[in-house]
Amino acid sequence: MSGVRVLVGTRKGAFVLTSDGARKKWDVSGPHFAGWEIYHLKGSTIDPNRIYASQSSGWFGQVIQRSDDGGKTWHQPGTPAGQPMVSPEGMPMGESNKFVYDTTDKSGKTLTTHQWYDGTAHPWEFKRVWHLEPSLSEPDTVYAGVEDAAIFKTTDGGKTWNELSGLRGHGTGPNWAPGAGGMCLHTIVQDPKNAKRLFVAISAAGAFRTNDGGTTWKPINKGLKSEGIPDPNAEVGHCVHRIALHPSKPDTLFMQKHWDVMRTDNAGDQWTDVSGNLPTDFGFVMGVHAHEPETIYVVPIKSDSEHYPLDGKLRVYRSRKGGNEWQELAKGLPEKDCYVNVLRGAMSIDTLDQCGVYFGTTGGQVYCSADSGDNWNAIVRDLPPVLSVEAQTLK
Repeated sequence: MSGVRVLVGTRKGAFVLTSDGARKKWDVSGPHFAGWEIYHLKGSTIDPNRIYASQSSGWFGQVIQRSDDGGKTWHQPGTPAGQPMVSPEGMPMGESNKFVYDTTDKSGKTLTTHQWYDGTAHPWEFKRVWHLEPSLSEPDTVYAGVEDAAIFKTTDGGKTWNELSGLRGHGTGPNWAPGAGGMCLHTIVQDPKNAKRLFVAISAAGAFRTNDGGTTWKPINKGLKSEGIPDPNAEVGHCVHRIALHPSKPDTLFMQKHWDVMRTDNAGDQWTDVSGNLPTDFGFVMGVHAHEPETIYVVPIKSDSEHYPLDGKLRVYRSRKGGNEWQELAKGLPEKDCYVNVLRGAMSIDTLDQCGVYFGTTGGQVYCSADSGDNWNAIVRDLPPVLSVEAQTLK
């Protein structure tokens, strides 16, 4: 019988939740890397037991961890053989992975500053890895989205990383500015029909596309409107929270923006608003049904200053028509006194025949619907604040 593994990154460690295809009883493993921020974990579609994790600390720095046995054991692929993986104090060595911005004369010499909150020029500073995206075709290839916003790539299973500097260098990079959560490249989406086409989202710069594997990039923000920036229709400067697509329709993407739920049917060349009858169109997550390309999920949040559900009632909304017409999904979710947030990386969907939908909250709950959203149950309730959720379907 098929099973599911749900990888959960939190403010204080990683957790691995496993169940059979019924998804009624769950085993919980963790915390792995206890006390560390785990911004993201994701497994390879080629080898599901190959899992990559971003382990981060404002004090000790960034470490990439890798498991080759489904999360039972972990190692730092960037640590040379024979060298210790921990310091004398017992802490992981942040030096094991190097994320260094391109400063070469050919492609990186002019990439020195971006815009700061007050409009002044500010140097690029690496802070952490927000997102890890294993290649759909090469088990040792992984893309990493980082803060300050850039995309890196490894082709040796996480041992070494190199920036794809064409993204920062395509022309608008000096005009990018951070949002409230920093200037992060938080989403990477691969086109399953074209390995050279990638989509990324940056807060607060917008969405971008490459058609040549990351050498050159194009802003894809036409149709987005954002209040609070000098030109609300600007080419860049939009705070995109999440983008997602269905593998069968890679030209159709759905977006949860700072405000507005959007869609494009031409790979980002033009976006249209599909917020429709949502009670509020602010939120962070975006999910697409595994088998129905026009069925999408969002979690409406009250506003950009009040990050919790309307009226204290946690709700998921589903559209079966690709937006505009939305249905409230509430069965099994809190009906009152619920003031949690659901962050941008904290929703995922498995690929079982009756696909499961999962999301985590800043209150430490991870919810599962084994019937595409009709009914919900909490897998766990008392984890640290959840940063990311990734579901793996195990055959």
